[in-house]
This record gives sequence, C-alpha cells and structure tokens, in this order.
Amino acid sequence: MHKKTNKPQAFPAMLRLIRENWTSYLGAMIATVMIVIIGFITPLVLAETIDFVLGTKPSTLPAFAISAIEQLGGREFLRANLWVMGLALILLNLVNGVFTYMKGRLSAVASENISQSLRERLYAHLQRLPFAYHVKAETGDLIQRCTSDVDTIRRFLSVQVMEVVNSVLMIVIALVILLQRNVQITLLSMVLVPPLFVFATWFFSMVHKSFKEADECEGKMSAALQENLSGVRVVRAFGQQQREVEKFDEKNATLRKRWLKLNVLSAIYWSGGDLFSMLQSMITLLVCIVFAVRGEITAGELIIFTSYIGMLLWPVRSLGRTLSDMGKSMVAMGRIQDILHAEPEPAEPDAIKPDLHGDIVFDHVSFAYPDDGVPVLKDVSFTIPAGSTAAVLGGTGSGKSTMMYLLQRLYEPTAGRITIGGVDIKTIDRSHLRSHVGLILQEPFLYSKTIYDNVGIIGNRDEKGIRHAADVARASGFIAKADKGWETLVGERGVTLSGGQKQRIAIARTLLKDNHVLIFDDSLSAVDTETDAQIRAALKGEKSGVTTLIISHRVTTLSQADMILVLEDGRITQQGTHEELCREEGLYRRINAIQNTLEEELTQAIQAEGGV
Repeated sequence: MHKKTNKPQAFPAMLRLIRENWTSYLGAMIATVMIVIIGFITPLVLAETIDFVLGTKPSTLPAFAISAIEQLGGREFLRANLWVMGLALILLNLVNGVFTYMKGRLSAVASENISQSLRERLYAHLQRLPFAYHVKAETGDLIQRCTSDVDTIRRFLSVQVMEVVNSVLMIVIALVILLQRNVQITLLSMVLVPPLFVFATWFFSMVHKSFKEADECEGKMSAALQENLSGVRVVRAFGQQQREVEKFDEKNATLRKRWLKLNVLSAIYWSGGDLFSMLQSMITLLVCIVFAVRGEITAGELIIFTSYIGMLLWPVRSLGRTLSDMGKSMVAMGRIQDILHAEPEPAEPDAIKPDLHGDIVFDHVSFAYPDDGVPVLKDVSFTIPAGSTAAVLGGTGSGKSTMMYLLQRLYEPTAGRITIGGVDIKTIDRSHLRSHVGLILQEPFLYSKTIYDNVGIIGNRDEKGIRHAADVARASGFIAKADKGWETLVGERGVTLSGGQKQRIAIARTLLKDNHVLIFDDSLSAVDTETDAQIRAALKGEKSGVTTLIISHRVTTLSQADMILVLEDGRITQQGTHEELCREEGLYRRINAIQNTLEEELTQAIQAEGGV
C-alpha cells in the first residue's frame, strides 16, 4: 500500500523519542538503580543476621557500618535487640516502595508524553500529505498505525526501557558480588545461563516476524471494518450483509491464526525459560549445600548465593519478554515511520496570493496518474472567461473530475499549464488557491454533527449567513421539516440524509467560503430537475462575478451554461453553447436526443396513467 524507497530505521527513531524526555527517564533510571541496590542489600542483611549476629562469623559489612554497630554495643547489642535487624528490613522495603512509585510514575509520564507527541505528529503530517497518498492509503490501516501501533510503543517505553536498565544492573552487580565470594560456585551457578540467553534471542527473532504479520493483519481487518461501516447504506441496499460478514470473518480468522502463533511462541518460551531457571536454581542449591556441608561457605553465604542466582536468572529469563516487546515496538515504529517519512506537499516559500477573479485557461494540459502512467488528459486547451459559467460533459473516465483536481492543485499537470487571471497556478499558494476555489463533490462528506454545524463548519459565520446559504442551496425546506430542525444530527457521513439533501448541505457549506471559482462536480445529480434549476438560478444572482464550472450528465443542467465543453477520452472534442452543439454532429447532440426522448416517454406514461 505504501510505496517506500529508503526504509526508515525504527531503532534510531525510538532513541530520539527517549532523548526528548531524558529528564523523566533519568529520574526513572536513578529510581531503578536504587531499587536494584536495595534488592541486593536485603539478602546481605539476612546473611549478616545469621552469620554475624546469631553466629560467630566476622561481619562483612563496610568499615563505617561496623564502626556504627560497635558504638551501639556490637554483636551483643544486636543479639539482645533483634528487632533492629527486622526494622532495617522494613525500612529497606519502605524505601524500595517509594522508589518503585517514582520509577513507575516517571516512566509513565515519559511514555505518555511520547505517545501524545507521536499522535500529534502523525495527525499533523497526515494533513500535509498529498491527495495522491490518501487515494491509495487504507483508512482503517492508517487508524491502526495512529492508535494501536502508538499504544504498542507506549507500553514498551513505559515498562521495558527501565527493565533493560534493571536487568543490566542486576546481572552486573550479582556477578561482581558472587565472584568475590566464590568463583567456583558462581561459574557452576551460571552453567545454563548461555543456553537461556540463546533461547531468548531466538524468541526475539521469531516474535519480531510474527508480530509484523499480526499487526498487518489487524490493519487489514480494521480497514475492512471501517469500509463496511462507511458504506453501510450500500451494503444494505444490495443485501450484502452476509458477504460482508464472511469477508470480515476471513480476515478475523487470519488475525486469530497470527496471534495464536504469537501466543504459542510465548508459551514455548516461558515454559522453556521456567525449565532452564528451575534446573539452574536446583543446581545452585545442590552445589551450595555441598560446599556448606564441607564448610567452605557459611549458611549466610548459602542464602546470598541462592538469592542472588535468582536475581541473575530472572533478568536473563525476562530478556525474552523485553526483546519480544522491543520487537513489537520496532515493528510498530517502522509502520509509523512509513507515514512520517512519506513526502508531504512541498513547502512554497515564494508562492503568491493573487486575486483569482480572472479567466481560467488550460493551455495544452496533459496528465497521467503517477502509478500507471496512462494519459487521462491529452493536450487539453480552453478558456473560461471570468464570471461566466462553463459546463463539462463526458463519459465515465473521460477526465472530467481530473480537470477539477488539477484546478485545485490536488495533482500537477504532466505537461502544459493552467492559469487564472494570467497567473500560473503552480506559483499560487495552495491554501490560498483552495480556499477561493470551492469544490462540491457528487458524494460530499458530512460530519457526524448537527446540520447547523455541518453548514457552518468552514469558518466562524453568524446565524444569518448560515441560514441565507441554506436558502440559496434550497436546503431550508427539508431542514425545517427535520425532527430537530437545524439541530438534527446527520449521522456519520450524513447517513441519515438522502443524496440530494447531502448535496444541498454541501453547497450551502461551500457558499460560506469566499469563492472566486465554484466547481460543481456532478453535485446536483441527486436533486430533481426543478430544484436543480432553482439552485442554479439562485447561484447566478447570488454569486455574480464568480466563475462557475459544472460537471453533469444532465443536459438540462448543462444547457444554461455560457459555454459547454465535451470531453471524450481525455480530449476536448466539442465546445460551444447548447444551441451550437445541438446543431452539430457529436456526443452532445446524441445525449440530448436520448434524454429528450426519455423525458417525452416518461411524460406520456404519466399522462396515460393519470387518464386511467
């Protein structure tokens, strides 16, 4: 779906996000360091209690701690007041709780900042992407990337980043302490760590690939769901509910298989990890018991080894989860980067904002869509005088709508040029051009808001202006009859309105713009002939001086235009007024004859039925 040239790197992008919130991550890192240190101190306190306080072994505490204990009364004082050691353990756990809270809060703040920033960047960048990108993109997949993929990254940055720091610290500190106490036991206690590490690395590679497949499947399923809900009227009209259910079930089943594969991989890893960990713990315990029986280590040191080996194994075992989540977040970041690295419409620092009340000239314009390269417009030339009304007639695929897209710079001509008032539109600021060239589509988009909000959504307009625009578009009549009048909700994409009602609301909405050029892209097709004539008459009186272009298949709509262009296979084959084109052989005359015949037959049928 998304054509890529240079694939963006996900890992550097992730590091940039972390750097943007380095203060929060630094605080969380400090808290993590303190949590790890306290975790290692706790077994040392227990060992000191057994070997030094209750036993006869010398203290292994640092010199400053031994000095403080001696001032209190030494070993005898601690034996008489064992509550001191218990209090020390309680305080350690309280401090650990404080740092755990700080770590969780700071990590959450950083990850939420990043997810908010990512969503804002994605949304803003999507607004700047060219029309051609959105034509090819699947809406459901874009939504998936902006929501689910961002959330995958948020979860990883919230938990696993600090887990990496935690794991590295625990492994390093545990190894240092254990090696200082007994090298032989330490090495025997690590005999299964390398296989466990290799196992975790394999798990990462498998999860990375499987999650990418699952994420893409979820995007396709979201696209299917979005497409179905958007086209609910068409689905009902053609009785395609069961077919849509089957299509969705197929995508859902594929998604289930992908996630089931991920869950099976996780089950294999965690069960295998548990097996390695249990075996290693058992080996460590047996070795420590043998050494303790031989008197080579104390009971306290046995506690230290059995406790620390767990601290050593746990990070290696959890490495699989960390790598798994990292793999998922790398996939998600790659999909997000695909959007952020898509080329937006180029900036135009030297663009001008001229008055657009002028002749529209197509000067030998040709155009082919980038994907297929098949010419849609071929050497098209014509001039529409300022303030006049021009109409375009042509068959499906003849290039009518493409001409209007070029006029709004949604695409650029592959040859020739288009001018308004003698100014090449390539030099005109896009926003300025589009804000003064109103385009009303055959299938207009309406928001899930009230009729009043939909008409006035373009800008801050007073109620009088909104109501007047509705009068011109002949929308006031059906609005007054609606359940709640202007406050009636139109439903998503205007699904509660008829095609003609949607078109009239779209016309009223566009009239509130400061239009220099007004384009009707078959946007009167769903209204009856009488309403069509009323709207055109009202527009002629309302928008005098505005250049109007009308695309239509209805000859009665075209006939009142000052000039009519007939477009066939991307070329202008006829040009003139209604009377002129009716006198010459060609497409216009044939269509006019067909429509007149159909109207006569319909009139006769109605009269005959009335006579009966």
